[in-house]
Amino acid sequence: MKKTIHFREVTNNGTGYWGLIGILGLIVAIGLGAAYYMEHHGHYVTGMNNQIVWGTPHVFAVFLIVAASGALNVASIGSVFGKAPYKPLAPLSGLLAIALLVGGLAILVLDLGRPDRLIVAMTYYNFKSIFAWNIILYNGFIAIVAVYLWMLMDPSKKQYSSTVGLFAFLWRLILTTGTGSIFGFIVARQAYDAAIMAPLFVVMSFSFGLAIYLLVLMAAMRWTERPLGDALVRRLKNLLGVFVAGVLYFVLAYHLTNLYATEHHGYEHFLLLGGGIYTQLFWIGQILIGSLVPLAMLYHPSLGKSRAAIGWACVLIILGGWRRCTPSSSAARPTHWSCSPGWRSAAVSTTAWWPSTAPPCPSSCLASAASALP
Repeated sequence: MKKTIHFREVTNNGTGYWGLIGILGLIVAIGLGAAYYMEHHGHYVTGMNNQIVWGTPHVFAVFLIVAASGALNVASIGSVFGKAPYKPLAPLSGLLAIALLVGGLAILVLDLGRPDRLIVAMTYYNFKSIFAWNIILYNGFIAIVAVYLWMLMDPSKKQYSSTVGLFAFLWRLILTTGTGSIFGFIVARQAYDAAIMAPLFVVMSFSFGLAIYLLVLMAAMRWTERPLGDALVRRLKNLLGVFVAGVLYFVLAYHLTNLYATEHHGYEHFLLLGGGIYTQLFWIGQILIGSLVPLAMLYHPSLGKSRAAIGWACVLIILGGWRRCTPSSSAARPTHWSCSPGWRSAAVSTTAWWPSTAPPCPSSCLASAASALP
């Protein structure tokens, strides 16, 4: 006999309810304050300059967009793979995915300058650019997940939820592949030019999104006094550990591949050994705090059973995700190009530039003759 899932709204139960609303409101207020500060003082306050073209906002934008895809993990497990224990959690998964993606896109809108430039970005497409394709992927993701939520919440449309869920699952893989390809297709920067960027971003989305989802789920259930089974939490935290290990594997493969090619040695030395704050962010932020420590906490015999420890592991994974997106967005500086312009490049550029700007020969002769006259 099939069990029917009954949804009910979250009711005001006092301190826990308002505490949850207050924390979410505080996060929104901090974001609005940061946006106003940057809009007032200029983008240079984010660390952008002539070498670093993607600053701090892009770190958070990339993180949120990548995490949005991964936040749909639980809904996909329930609908696509038919795992019944996850089906009651699917609506929160879809809602969180949309919220994270909208947050990331809102940060990117700040780059457009005037608000009316958004219309230009939405109406003129250069389909040779991966950015243009991503606009379609992002909007499509929001629309598909919204329809998916409708199928989940409407009992009369329940039979279509698996089909729409499968479509949403495939779309999110394409979306994250497109986000990773933004970096993988930039052949002019040694840190980006790698085909492994696409699958790396896919696994990163699984890890970051599930960490955020699990943290929100445990906080919401506890503060609104709703039950959450230990068996389900154990499954989710074990799955999260697998995704974190997967990110470590792809990061290792990425750097080993770069070290094999001499042209990437400059960037690898910069990031792994001599990059100052970027080296510290990689080893301490991403590898230690964002990967090894959470893995130890999630699979520890006693800590792995503590919800507080699982929550802190999720926080560390999120912090490590920010650190991971920092080298991706801002550490690939032109000083680490394998080919930098020298006198030959300058000569070629001057040769190409001179005919288009120099006056024609008769005019040059007349000007020289006129200057020689007394």
